Amino acid sequence: MHHSASPRKGRTGRPRSAETDLAILHATRAALVDLGWGRLTMSDVAARAGVAKTTLYRRWANKNELVVDAVAVLFDELELPDLGCLKSDIEGVVLQFGALLARPETKTALMAVVAESTTDEALRQRIRSAIVDRQKRLVLLGRSRAQARGELPPDTPGEEGEQVAARNMDLIFDVIAGAIVHRTLVSGEPVDAAWGRDFTALFLTGLSGLGDQR
Repeated sequence: MHHSASPRKGRTGRPRSAETDLAILHATRAALVDLGWGRLTMSDVAARAGVAKTTLYRRWANKNELVVDAVAVLFDELELPDLGCLKSDIEGVVLQFGALLARPETKTALMAVVAESTTDEALRQRIRSAIVDRQKRLVLLGRSRAQARGELPPDTPGEEGEQVAARNMDLIFDVIAGAIVHRTLVSGEPVDAAWGRDFTALFLTGLSGLGDQR
């Protein structure tokens, strides 16, 4: 499941070009790696992408929006192929997520927008909607598959059951994403097969499950 960059509602002008959007977002990430957040400007991105600066402003109101969308399209690459069991599904997406965050363009862009969002509520909300909420699709898909296999109990019917399921999905996402982001961006350690296996055991069975790993 892939998403294009977030549309600029209410804007007029020429129709959006997916190819142009992707070129702009690629140029944004490249400029971030080379220049850093503080020196990056819309003019830099326009020059690298080979478009007019007005083209950028028809699509994104400012640098914050542009960089968030440049990160978001990378996270949209994450997929959850059906590997036959919940354990394998989790390990697979953990390794994908870790590999994505190990890429310099992802690491630089994500750290930049998260740092800026500490003093910018609008940017924080855009990160939540464009990245976090969109990637919760992986949790929803993984849970529904596990429920269909009988590995997880079905949701409790009714409004209360829906609320519990929503809280659980938020918690699952926070635990998995938080652990991987900390591992790669804070600790600077790799998310390799061994770490993915141990993390999945801890996630599924708690601390008692770690003793069974070989």
